[in-house]
Amino acid sequence: MTDAESTGEPGPDRGWDGAELDLEAYLARIGHAGDRSPTEATLRALHRAHVLGVPFENLEIVLGRPVPLDLPALQDKIVRRARGGYCFEHARLFAAALERLGFGVGGLTSRVGMGSGRVRPATHAVLRVETAETAETGRVWICDVGFGGSPLEPLELADGARTSGDGWEFRLERTATPLGATAEAEEWTLHERRGAGEDWSDLHAFTLNPQYAIDWAVGNHYVSTHPRSPFVRRPIVQRTGPDVRQALYGATWVTTARADGSRLTRELKPREVPEVLGDVFGIGLDAADAEALAGAVERLPADGPVGVPAG
Repeated sequence: MTDAESTGEPGPDRGWDGAELDLEAYLARIGHAGDRSPTEATLRALHRAHVLGVPFENLEIVLGRPVPLDLPALQDKIVRRARGGYCFEHARLFAAALERLGFGVGGLTSRVGMGSGRVRPATHAVLRVETAETAETGRVWICDVGFGGSPLEPLELADGARTSGDGWEFRLERTATPLGATAEAEEWTLHERRGAGEDWSDLHAFTLNPQYAIDWAVGNHYVSTHPRSPFVRRPIVQRTGPDVRQALYGATWVTTARADGSRLTRELKPREVPEVLGDVFGIGLDAADAEALAGAVERLPADGPVGVPAG
């Protein structure tokens, strides 16, 4: 038995490099100045601060660059340069921060459905988190900080669990999915309520099979390079606020209101995209990247569909 196994600590390939994190810089980046103890209250505050503070974006792929998931690269991009990222980047950085603060952190992957009814590859990263209270209460939490339209708060891993941070409503549902004629596996589906009615839409579904950084590296490669991935075709940028959710799909800018789910859509000129990224999404690009991005948007098919992000 190794030391890691005997103490219950993760082995070198199963952890999240929390010791390497510049914690002060990360907390300043998301605007968290509160308690740091590994409690449920702290987890809620950190989750909310991260979702509100760090946008979802795939711009590196559109600009023809790789998406590294090592912690130094993520700190440079998201913390130092105040950029965003997509699910693997968000979850990897958030996992390191939680691990550094003393939470118990495990990785999971999920299949994005968005109401399609289709089985898509497991290309979305979420976290299973234990707090200081878990040993006594048994309560475990799902943190989903990198979906784009993410919940503002974690959800308890319990059938029917709900969260409604600032009116954005989500719930978890436990189901059984067939493994064959006689076997079944437990599956959890995250739903979001759209608008003021009871119209719930399934977003993504996951099992509790543990995933490690190396597993996410494989999924990240697929999402960032496969020709059928929606992330290699056009910019996809999202940011959730207390009252509105902003999204950019290519040159289509969509604003969704929390209260009633109403949507306002505007078509941008390619040269307007970098300006909107800065003013609305808080993503600043240098002149060369702004020019390259505008050119990439200009080359997009005029009638291209608004696809479903996969992570």
